[in-house]
Amino acid sequence: MLLARALRPTTRRLRCLSYLASIDQGTSSSRVILYDAETLAPVSSHQVELQSATTTPEPGWSQMDPAAILASVDEAAQGALDKANASAKDVIGVGITNQRESTVCWDARSGDALYDCILWHDARTRDVSQALQEKLGGIDALRGVTGLPISTYFSGVKLKWLLDEVPSVRDALERGSLRFGTVDTWLLNHLTGNHVTDFTNASRTLMMDLTTGKWDASCIEALGLPSTMITALPEIRGCAEPLGVINKGPLKGCKITGVLGDQMAATVGQRCFQVGDAKVTYGTGAFLLTNAGTKPVPSKHGLLSTALYDFHGQKTYALEGAVACCAVGLNWFRDSLGMVANAPELSDLASSVESTEGAYFVSAFSGLLAPRWRDDARAALVGLTLAHDRRHIARAVLEGVALQCNDVIRAMAEDTSNDAATLYVDGGVAQSDVLLQMQADCAGIEVARPADVETTALGAAVAAGLGSGVFGSLGDVPGAAGGTTRFAPVISSEARAAKLESWRAAVEATYGWADRV
Repeated sequence: MLLARALRPTTRRLRCLSYLASIDQGTSSSRVILYDAETLAPVSSHQVELQSATTTPEPGWSQMDPAAILASVDEAAQGALDKANASAKDVIGVGITNQRESTVCWDARSGDALYDCILWHDARTRDVSQALQEKLGGIDALRGVTGLPISTYFSGVKLKWLLDEVPSVRDALERGSLRFGTVDTWLLNHLTGNHVTDFTNASRTLMMDLTTGKWDASCIEALGLPSTMITALPEIRGCAEPLGVINKGPLKGCKITGVLGDQMAATVGQRCFQVGDAKVTYGTGAFLLTNAGTKPVPSKHGLLSTALYDFHGQKTYALEGAVACCAVGLNWFRDSLGMVANAPELSDLASSVESTEGAYFVSAFSGLLAPRWRDDARAALVGLTLAHDRRHIARAVLEGVALQCNDVIRAMAEDTSNDAATLYVDGGVAQSDVLLQMQADCAGIEVARPADVETTALGAAVAAGLGSGVFGSLGDVPGAAGGTTRFAPVISSEARAAKLESWRAAVEATYGWADRV
């Protein structure tokens, strides 16, 4: 008996000698998770918060210290290894997933950033975006090549601003030493020395041809970028292949074998491998993707045609819609208004009343993304009476997330002529049962939450497993472990229709307020 007990820890250790590591670099934190390479069961995790590294120098601006991103990844990696009592030699492959459109420029010679990382939801480029739309003939002028509208959201517009407004960036381009990238590229360059990106992150720049997966000179020119910019762009690679060997830090010697933008990674982590499979990630924003198959599907209803993954040379595409403010709106309610102490309290408060009593909250703090694409919208709380209190406002804040997501769900159904049978959900805010019930009621479809809601990091581990040969194909990827919690609609179709009509009126009331300031 004593011998058996003594052997048990050794047995477990031998079984977990091989790991897949996932670097999950997000807007609010960096996290590294180690997964059992055989089962994809999470073994250890360490997270480093980044709120202090983010600044808002002007209204609508949001930027992050690139050096802090690098330091946080190293700290998170060391923490995950320590918790697993593991070392770099135990890691078969490393996957990276990252905030996608966030943009970094740095000098190739020094490796130093030339400006802070401009975050994906930053709205400083509104004038640039509008000028490009006027010059090129409308918001959809580049959609036929890139699948994307011209918006403050995408990296190419941010790059245009950096070249115009930051002399050190312009000087580096003239010297031939400028390097541009999304956060994956910044990490890959500093960890391995290689200047590369993947198919999914490149698809968010407004500079990649979505069909060929290559940089497009006509789009670069259309954005008002010099032709020499091509020398600053990273090489576009597949999402599951050797991308370099880490040459410093806690993971030194490990191979990076997978990269996916965060929302593509979450879709992979949810095993949305069949056409029509759809998921929403409730994080800083809310992001909805549906698998569109092996050819890009043009959207006629304000969605993005985008890359989903490129595994072993097989490109797969998605339709996507994003809600800019999810946790952002909840945090505003908590921190700026001071109405609750934490997120669980907000959900409890919202569930203490049966309805908002006609109140609606539209979290358009920096405009509206898909399907409306209104940079001029600003947040609003409408329909208030003296009978409302903080319980109703809390419910309206949560319901506003569900209603904005439903706008995207409806647009997806119209573009594909197919209603999703089930909506798979993940992300930190997906822990709120009341939000998921609202989502099921608004959309009129089942909502399914896995036991492990950290599917973004899991998707990067899947890509790393495919790129390192742990998995030969998607068919070899283990299924999700643990149970699934399901939420079915409980309101009538009539009540749903009435709610959606009032919601549309509330959204339209937010238009134009950016121009009134």
